[in-house]
Amino acid sequence: MSTGTYAPRPGAAPIGRMIAAQTALETRMLLRNGEQLLLTVIIPSLLLVLFSTVDVVDTGAGAAVDFLAPGVLALAVMSTAFTGQAIATGFERRYGVLKLLGSSPLPRWALMTSKTLSVLVTEVLQVVLLTAIALALGWSPQGGPFSVLLLLVLGTAAFSGLGLLMAGTLRAEATLAAANLVFLLLLVGGGVIVPLDRFPDAARAALELLPISALSEGLRDVLQHGAAMPWGQAGILAVWAVLGLGAAARFFRWE
Repeated sequence: MSTGTYAPRPGAAPIGRMIAAQTALETRMLLRNGEQLLLTVIIPSLLLVLFSTVDVVDTGAGAAVDFLAPGVLALAVMSTAFTGQAIATGFERRYGVLKLLGSSPLPRWALMTSKTLSVLVTEVLQVVLLTAIALALGWSPQGGPFSVLLLLVLGTAAFSGLGLLMAGTLRAEATLAAANLVFLLLLVGGGVIVPLDRFPDAARAALELLPISALSEGLRDVLQHGAAMPWGQAGILAVWAVLGLGAAARFFRWE
């Protein structure tokens, strides 16, 4: 009796295919979550429309949308890479999902890579949507796309490291509360809606060192004022990225 032409070949799929599949799953889960959708899409869009059309905050000379659009783009990056990722990963850790995935053929570094890639995919959708809204409101962006892209990537790395650090060291409930609190505080004090020059000099000097301030001010320098690459803000984001990702890799607890 012939054994046929097929023979079983047990084993893990190629690493690239595993990362792609996990990235697609992470992205679908992120976009289906109502709370995350509120943070990543609805809130930034509403803030952009509201403060661009209603004279509530003095944004200086020029159209309000020219000041607000870069800040809202920075807020979108923070909401996805930091707040959304911290909350989702924290509860995955609490319910044992990370432990199970960590024991699967998918390496732990590949799981973190998939989470990062899903964040980037979501951010692309956010940037496209917010850019379309801003252009409809009369936004006139300046500067070069390379500088904008580099700032967004550095900002993503910085916020992703901080989000994973929080999710991997705190309880899920504490992560939920802390991530939302940080989101609100940085929304007010990170130069997103309120210009940093409205704060006292001592407070402003400290606020400028925050990743959200560096990202929003850097994007504003490029997109509103047409400046070249703002290396000062890029350097601040790079430092936060190294510290955050390094600390997350060192202290992240899978259980």
